[in-house]
Amino acid sequence: MGRLTTTAAWQALEKHAAEISPLHLRGIFAADPQRFTRLSLAHGQFFIDFSKQRITPTTLTLLRQLAEQADWQGWIARMRSGEAINHTENRAVGHCALRAGPQAPAEVRHVLRRMADFCERIHDGQWRGFSGERITDIVNLGIGGSDLGPRMAAQALASFQQPDLRVHFVSNLDSADLAGTLSRLNPRTTLFIVASKTFTTLETLTNARTARHWLLHAAGDDSAISRHFVAASTNLAATGEFGIAPENVFPFSDWVGGRFSLWSSIGLPIALAVGFRNFEQLLAGARDMDEHFFSAPAEHNLPLTLALVGLWNTNFLNAHSHGIFPYSHSLGLLPAHLQQLEMESNGKRIDRDGLPVDYATNPVLWGEPGTNGQHSFFQLLHQGSALVACDFIALGKSDFPLPGHHSGLLANCLAQSSALAFGQTADEARAAGIDEALVAYRTFPGNQPSTTIILPELTPFTLGQLIALYEHKVFCLGALWNLNAFDQWGVELGKQLASRLAPTIRGERPDDDLDASTRGLIAHLHQFRN
Repeated sequence: MGRLTTTAAWQALEKHAAEISPLHLRGIFAADPQRFTRLSLAHGQFFIDFSKQRITPTTLTLLRQLAEQADWQGWIARMRSGEAINHTENRAVGHCALRAGPQAPAEVRHVLRRMADFCERIHDGQWRGFSGERITDIVNLGIGGSDLGPRMAAQALASFQQPDLRVHFVSNLDSADLAGTLSRLNPRTTLFIVASKTFTTLETLTNARTARHWLLHAAGDDSAISRHFVAASTNLAATGEFGIAPENVFPFSDWVGGRFSLWSSIGLPIALAVGFRNFEQLLAGARDMDEHFFSAPAEHNLPLTLALVGLWNTNFLNAHSHGIFPYSHSLGLLPAHLQQLEMESNGKRIDRDGLPVDYATNPVLWGEPGTNGQHSFFQLLHQGSALVACDFIALGKSDFPLPGHHSGLLANCLAQSSALAFGQTADEARAAGIDEALVAYRTFPGNQPSTTIILPELTPFTLGQLIALYEHKVFCLGALWNLNAFDQWGVELGKQLASRLAPTIRGERPDDDLDASTRGLIAHLHQFRN
């Protein structure tokens, strides 16, 4: 395709943005009593309200024209057909096949059956540690997509947690992460999952070797490894060398990207935490959102609309920061998962044609559960100088109901999105009895755009829907911005540099080829190591 910013659809949006930029959400709502109905979408009980975005129906019409120009449906067809749309790595993008149920590839169904059998053996006590005791603790050793997604989902589904089994996650190379976890565990009753596709990831393998030493110190026999280590990996040679039996390795294909991998064997800790039937419901919820995304027309398509609104905020309102605020403690790790999903996917400056883009791409994602954020950074949202787009996520009913809690939580969620949209004028402050000297301080400009997503409740099924919604949003934005959303060469560069620096830090090679700053920092650090 030609340069995006020179297309008729893009230029029409630029003209439209200039026309409606003076409008305030107060006036927009006043002029259209049916705005909420016009600018909200539902898929079953899954509901999204876009009415507090700084858009009009015309905005959405123009954005959908941009989507047609980008051939969004054609890109869906290419993904589903198995075309190598990850062109820089010559790979297909097949994470939707992992949750396709009876239509999933045979190898996917085979691994799922093996996962189900393994979970059953752990849960009913058939699988025992080296001392004959049943497993009470699972430790997932992974990083990035092999940690963030499963960790987030396990916490989100805490109300479905299996009794008498605790699941822990260790990802950081900092020894404090692993040491702090192991200090609370019994090696006789602990099982480790080493989650690494290549079984070469520095952080994961370093933690795995330390955990292996910890286990063998207690067991005194290498044969114990086969009872206390399993792997989610494709490198059978490396897992075998580590001591993990082939039947305890759960593979997944190279068309499964890390940040899209929780649906694969990488999701084994989720299945262990909440039971395999609930893991199947997680897959089913994602499959339900897949089917909606693949079949719904543009005007009713939730992921596409979420993507179009995101592009509008980024490219035409210049909102380069996006907040994710789940009003659910259980969804507290969702912002971290979405940070990787979105920023690693579309944090790019080179388009599919190998050319530098001349428009902004992915905004910086960040977030915190409500109501905690209200008592820290929401001040900036209400009276700061930056435009920040927001997603509020709320549950129709609590997953841990206690009298008086959930109604207050929902009240805060709706109050914050309303205050951000409509603010408080100087006259309203005066009418509330504010002293004139303080009126300026008690005036809130509003007009901050937000979307509100409502799940009827937090279950494996609705969590699957929610995650898949954001995955397809990422896919659409990649198509709209003409980016490959499925490689991550920036991540690889950091890994390469770290592998070169580690021997120098250990004093095993000279630092002659390093820049002056890095040489100086290493020299400074050596005084502490020595």
